[in-house]
Amino acid sequence: MRLQLALNVRDIDEAVDYYGKLFGAAPHKRRPGYANFAIDEPPLKLVLFENPDAAERVNHLGVEVFDDARVREAGHRLEAAGILSEVEEDTVCCHATQTKVWSDEPQGLRWEWYRVTDDTPDGEALVAPSAAVPSAGACDDESGTCCA
Repeated sequence: MRLQLALNVRDIDEAVDYYGKLFGAAPHKRRPGYANFAIDEPPLKLVLFENPDAAERVNHLGVEVFDDARVREAGHRLEAAGILSEVEEDTVCCHATQTKVWSDEPQGLRWEWYRVTDDTPDGEALVAPSAAVPSAGACDDESGTCCA
């Protein structure tokens, strides 16, 4: 399990450069307007969305797990607590197929508990760390809160 921090950034290339240096890591995945880092130490999935006009820097938070049972357990726990907002099964967003559950905290911050079931559903190989990808829209979903 690892925590996820999804940020809105003004310039994806600048952000990838900075966070690569900060964590001493190359991006795990890079697409136009999107990048993610799968960091082992500390256990963190850092997701960057190029969204220069976003009112907030934090896009959403999450917990990445590595088996479906953990997502189901979280969904049952959230539902029992009355804070389950949404369930998504095998949804494709931001270049990955995922199963996830969502909860919205009282002040509006979105949390997802999710598992990536296919990291490259579009058939593209993961981008080599040194490859440059031009910036563009951040996410297939207009809300920009879908991606892992």
